[in-house]
Amino acid sequence: MAEAFFSFEPFEFNGIQGGYSLLEGYEKDISGGKGKQDHLFGMEDWEEFESLCSQYGLVQESFPGKRAQISKAQQQPLRSSCWTLDELQLDTVSPPIQPIQDSKKIEEPIHEPNREKPYPFSLSSLELLNNYGGGLKKLNLENSNNVSSEVNVERQRLSTEEIMRVAGARYMEFSSQRGDDFALHRHPFGFALMGLSQEETKDVELVHLLLSAAEKVGYQQFEGASRLLTQCEWIASDTGNPVERVVFYFAKALREKIDRETGHLIKGNGRKDLLSLGLGTNLASIAFHQELPFSQVTQFTGIQAILEHVGSSGQIHLIDLAIRSGVRWTALMQALSEQDNYPVSRLKLTAVTTIDKNEVEETGKRLQSFAESLNLPFSFKVVFVAEMKDLKEEQLAVEEGEIVAVCAPSVLRSMISRPDHLDVLMRVMKKLSPSIMVVSEIEANHNSPSFVTRFIEALFFHSAIFDCLEVCMSNDTQIQNRLMTEAVFFGEGIRNMIAAEGEERIVRNVKMDVWRAFFSRFGMAEIEFSEASLYQASLIVKQFACGSFCSVEKDGKCLIVEWKGTPIHSLSAWKFT
Repeated sequence: MAEAFFSFEPFEFNGIQGGYSLLEGYEKDISGGKGKQDHLFGMEDWEEFESLCSQYGLVQESFPGKRAQISKAQQQPLRSSCWTLDELQLDTVSPPIQPIQDSKKIEEPIHEPNREKPYPFSLSSLELLNNYGGGLKKLNLENSNNVSSEVNVERQRLSTEEIMRVAGARYMEFSSQRGDDFALHRHPFGFALMGLSQEETKDVELVHLLLSAAEKVGYQQFEGASRLLTQCEWIASDTGNPVERVVFYFAKALREKIDRETGHLIKGNGRKDLLSLGLGTNLASIAFHQELPFSQVTQFTGIQAILEHVGSSGQIHLIDLAIRSGVRWTALMQALSEQDNYPVSRLKLTAVTTIDKNEVEETGKRLQSFAESLNLPFSFKVVFVAEMKDLKEEQLAVEEGEIVAVCAPSVLRSMISRPDHLDVLMRVMKKLSPSIMVVSEIEANHNSPSFVTRFIEALFFHSAIFDCLEVCMSNDTQIQNRLMTEAVFFGEGIRNMIAAEGEERIVRNVKMDVWRAFFSRFGMAEIEFSEASLYQASLIVKQFACGSFCSVEKDGKCLIVEWKGTPIHSLSAWKFT
């Protein structure tokens, strides 16, 4: 039976796209063909850094026979107790809250795949760019030219992503009328830029040059692309405004792709190095985690869901597929230690890793020390495999009577370019039959086999990310950390996503509908998050100074964390049926 169940043809992650969308019509499928996928590099790679402040208490929802209550303290931020790498100290977890009636469940459609040519600037790519530019109508730029002389209204500067939309709309207009590559340079105001400030106009034209270069690369017209990139590189800067910084890293990636395609750069395999960057606990990573809400929302909401599914068991076995610093589990430990009606007789944590066993063992020592301070019977085990395809069920040593919960934070995408590895992992998880499997991923489509389509998707996504970094890490004490974060993590991710191909391109993301289709192959059913988990997410967002720009929306049974309306992360929970 098991062999028959898993005897599917390889899953085509490129075959289903769409689902959650920012712009009307953007849910159209724009990628297709056979393609492998991989790991994002960016946001959730920092979910667990030790600098986490413990002002967010987990909600211990009532278990069978136990009615939950809500405290006044739960409605207010708990006092902050930031802890360092060596001092794992958390404030007391808030008492239970009363669960609220669940919302209606919405089933999301699965879209049929569309095929497209893998390289040129195809009609699908142009349509995608047009869809992004279509959001321009929401900006009401025309109105800024008709402001009454009696009322001097100063328009707020366009966000980084809005600048990209204006540039996309302008590029579509320009593409239908241009005569040669440098018409834009000679006639910089020849297309509708009314209502923009001087700086915004310069930013739009800079993005226009970048899009022109990407189109040339898509057609393999490398000489023309190189000339356009020279102009981009002259203007863009890694220390400029957000638009200039985004263009800087994308231009750098395009330059490397040209060098690779023309034989001027020997292709290498930096897979391990790129994946290992997510293990870092440097000051830039810590600052990123503290100042941006995304990772903490997905981290603690996911832990809240796990607590609700395993908290009433005396024997709990947690399996973490990307433990990193392990901070998330300290919150769960504290919640379990405060349960009077459901004492834990055994708490096991197994960390599966393919990268750095010593680093994970150090994490285990810190968690062991923290558990001892709570008088929790805790044991930690590292399962190191050279490749995920080597993982065996026996290595996880699940014992009879244990309730299993699996946490997969931003790790499944790292195996999309190696579907056999992902298939092995899912088979092993199915055999364990966990009570819950929590999955967090980037909510974006960065895996199109079409280079230009992938470029456009990545450009708009990272525009939202850099806009967020600019807003949340703008003071003098944070600027250096922000620049380092952009260069080391996002810059390297952009480089890999744009310049690399095949298994070497490990920075890949797919949207929630694709994951739903993939998980259905293994008989997995989606679990809806409780109102307690939703409350946890909203509570965390409110604690950030930039929280007003961040929102948590529901997509069927999963949660989507957004920045100014742009989907950034997805969080979903699953069980095997």
